[in-house]
Formats: sequence, C-alpha cells, structure tokens
Amino acid sequence: MGLLKTIFFIIFFVYAFKFLARLFAPFLIKKATETIKKKAEQQFRGQQGQQGQRQGSSVKEGETIIDKKPTGEQESKKSVGDYVDFEEID
Repeated sequence: MGLLKTIFFIIFFVYAFKFLARLFAPFLIKKATETIKKKAEQQFRGQQGQQGQRQGSSVKEGETIIDKKPTGEQESKKSVGDYVDFEEID
C-alpha cells in the first residue's frame, strides 16, 4: 500500500508542477524580458553619455584621438620554423 501512495504522490506532483508551470510561465517570461530590456536601455544610455562627453570636448573635426598608447613594441617572429622537404616514395 505504501508503494501505491508513493507512486500516486509522484504522479500528482508531476502533473501539479506541469499545471503551475503553464499558469506562471507567461508571467515569468514577461518579467525576464522586461529586466533584460531595462538592462539594455541602461547600457545604451551609458554609451550615449560617453559619446556625448567625447563630442562635447574641444576636438576639432578630422582630428585623431588616441585614448591609450601601446605599452611596448611588438616582437616580430621572423623565425617561423624549419622547412622540411618531403620526397615521394614509389
């Protein structure tokens, strides 16, 4: 009898979970999309604010601005490796 009760409760909880998921899923998805939309708007406003600060400074049209100089010179790799000549054996 205990086994039947356990199986009944497992089946009951599975169907109850499915029912509640269908009931609350649209609400949860709507909340998640609103949160993502707000974060995207905040990032967009932040980027717009940074561009406004750059444009508002005393920069002439056509002038190039370098925000950060490279710290060191890059080493060129002239030695790529050894060349191995292969011969075809018949």
